Amino acid sequence: MNEITNIGDWFAWFFGVENLKSVFIYNNTEPLMFTGFFFWAFFGVVLLAYSIVHKKRGLRNAFLFFASLFFYYKTSGLFVSILLFSTLSDYIIGKQIFKTRKDRGKQIWVALSVIINLFVLCYFKYAYFFTDSFNAFFHTNHEVFNHFAQWTNEFSNSHFEVDKILLPVGISFYTFQTISYSVDIYRKEIKPVNNILDFGFYVSFFPQLVAGPIVRAADFIPQLYKPYNLTKYNFGLALFWILKGLTKKVIIGDYIAVNFIDRIFDNPTMFTGFENLMALYGYSLQVYADFSGYTDIAIGVALLMGFSLPTNFNSPYKAKNVGEFWKRWHISLSSWLKDYLYIPLGGNRGGSIGTWIALAFIVAFIVMLSGKMIVLYGFIWLALLCSVLAIFVKRFRAWLITNINVLITMLIGGLWHGASWQFVIWGGLNGLGLVVYKLWRKISPYEKFNNFLVIVLKVFITFNFITFTRIWFRAETMETTWQIIEQIGNSFSPEVIGEVLYSYSNVFTMMLIGFVIHWLPTKVKDWYRETFIKLPLAVKIIISAITVFSVYQAMSSELQAFIYFQF
Repeated sequence: MNEITNIGDWFAWFFGVENLKSVFIYNNTEPLMFTGFFFWAFFGVVLLAYSIVHKKRGLRNAFLFFASLFFYYKTSGLFVSILLFSTLSDYIIGKQIFKTRKDRGKQIWVALSVIINLFVLCYFKYAYFFTDSFNAFFHTNHEVFNHFAQWTNEFSNSHFEVDKILLPVGISFYTFQTISYSVDIYRKEIKPVNNILDFGFYVSFFPQLVAGPIVRAADFIPQLYKPYNLTKYNFGLALFWILKGLTKKVIIGDYIAVNFIDRIFDNPTMFTGFENLMALYGYSLQVYADFSGYTDIAIGVALLMGFSLPTNFNSPYKAKNVGEFWKRWHISLSSWLKDYLYIPLGGNRGGSIGTWIALAFIVAFIVMLSGKMIVLYGFIWLALLCSVLAIFVKRFRAWLITNINVLITMLIGGLWHGASWQFVIWGGLNGLGLVVYKLWRKISPYEKFNNFLVIVLKVFITFNFITFTRIWFRAETMETTWQIIEQIGNSFSPEVIGEVLYSYSNVFTMMLIGFVIHWLPTKVKDWYRETFIKLPLAVKIIISAITVFSVYQAMSSELQAFIYFQF
């Protein structure tokens, strides 16, 4: 770039055509993320315009809808058209559900919403899986073809690759969100939104669009019609959540990932069993810091605009059992699966027609995943065995009726994350963990005791179980998974523990700080949050400046995407 000698030249460069293009045109190497400078510049412009239009409700909602569309375009390119399609289809279907008088008609419209949303989700998320499975079963050589890219090229004269299907960021989140909208109208819990711009704003609200939390229409839509109100307390709370989220993500999560965890998982056999074990513990901290950090920032950003998002994490590693863990971790997804899958299937009351349909779907998925008919035969024999036991053994029948929907829900929760054996096993293990705990609490001599040592033991066992299942969640292949397990079991090398601790002293110090903060008593956390909120504005600004400076000093050379962007 030529030397800029005066202010006029600087303005000419800054407002040059190429620079304006980079601001408004999607660049897949520079997605719009909370940890990037561009996002905060974008948010600053949004807040400035919002301060002008916030008193006019209709204009306010429309403005935030279009701002959210721009945010998603900068994050995921022309996949914004998929978001618009989901918005339009569910807006129309929601109206039809409400207008239709007969229950059968309402059910047809709800089913149409579910089918359309799941078809779009499956097309982008599972196309490679279905193609590979079909080829494996029928010995064909079909390749994935992106019809969406072809239609886009024909419509806009673009040049997208048609032999690749990329996953739109956040599609799993907003798909579940629009499904819940249609179902809630059917259940008469809400009425449909009259203005499509208001509905579009609900679906696409940019703070939570790409990684949740999944927002229920019944909780969010009433906020669309309330006047903007930001109290001094809420401003301090919003600032606290944003700073807390940035610190979690960058200073803790990204630091231990880049400097330790990623190295181990990339090549576990190059490291001792102790290092592999520490990487597992580190990943449990990283995935929490990363995902809850995103949620914290989303809650804070939304609060500055006068909107409340639901709590998505509640110190999950304080859980005393697996059931409690799933009430504290990714709460919006766990509650969604409970309300829209587990309970409709029959809950703990027993199986239903939906149970057997869901079970058939899971079996078909796993059989296709294996690519081998012998797996199907294995399931048939297992079904026959379970049927015989259920007929002749009363206790087994009661156990099966009570727990089958739990296992199905957790397996589908695993498949929601991706079509691989890794996620099937991860979901299955968590399902078994829930079932085993339900059996254990009936005979456990410690279940009714809540003294400190018993609580520590319960938390320790639960945390280690969850960490163990994360091997399948984090490792990219089954080979990597077994390498990690083998290294921990056969090459622990206790003699090098001191050397490893010294070599990675900064990483382990950061891990220790992260876990200590996580396990602090709730009263302590409430105290320092409230203390920050009550500080004078000038002190808040100083603390914010120090925190932001620290965050960007700790940031690696390349922005680290949030883990749940891939889902």
